[in-house]
Amino acid sequence: MAEEKESTSVPLSQVDPEDPAKAPLNASNPSPREACCYVLQSWVSKKFMTGCVVLFPVAVTFFITWWFIQFVDGFFSPLYESLGIDIFGLGFITSLVFVFFVGVFVSSWMGATVFWLGEWLIKRMPFVRHIYSASKQISSAVSPDQNTTAFKEVAIIRHPRVGEYAFGFITSTVTLQRDDGDEELCSVYVPTNHLYIGDIFLVDSKDVIRPNLSIREGIEIIVSGGMTMPQLITPVERIVRQSDRIPLNRMSSA
Repeated sequence: MAEEKESTSVPLSQVDPEDPAKAPLNASNPSPREACCYVLQSWVSKKFMTGCVVLFPVAVTFFITWWFIQFVDGFFSPLYESLGIDIFGLGFITSLVFVFFVGVFVSSWMGATVFWLGEWLIKRMPFVRHIYSASKQISSAVSPDQNTTAFKEVAIIRHPRVGEYAFGFITSTVTLQRDDGDEELCSVYVPTNHLYIGDIFLVDSKDVIRPNLSIREGIEIIVSGGMTMPQLITPVERIVRQSDRIPLNRMSSA
């Protein structure tokens, strides 16, 4: 009998304190009250953790949004307070309108000239020019104008080994002159730390996979650490081939 009791006992080191449902009862034959308490404790802890998992992203989103509204509202709200106008959100709306008019002004010839002069002065500053250059590269990547310094396309290359792939952005193309003929290479920027630090690879244009993803979707994938990765990625070449086959199938059926 003593051997049977020792075999049914569980060491304390094997007890999982985070999961009460897996924790053994104190007695070999627990009472119904103790069993109900363990089941209730396990149910409450699981539901509480479920609530935390659901509310955590909501709380973080609300906090960041509220902080951003207060931050932007603080630019023009002191001006309205000096005029005796105290309306929350008015400074935020004014800031959005101000940014819109800045975009309209910079798009004009005069605004572009003023912006060029200001940029010329900033690039002459010893320390500020590096911060400005890095910030401009990131902002130009998502610019709707898609100028020469912006990311061209989202690319997938085989890196670092065969069978493994890496997300990157095509920044430019270059022609490599060789004895057996010229070879077109794509300059692919592969971020290694968020978005502003990465490596540049010169890959044959035939080996570059161009997925059906926009620049902003590619940036969201990189910044989120792959959590916003779509379930299905289709190369653009395959979509074009499928679209070319549809009219041929319709003509044959007709």
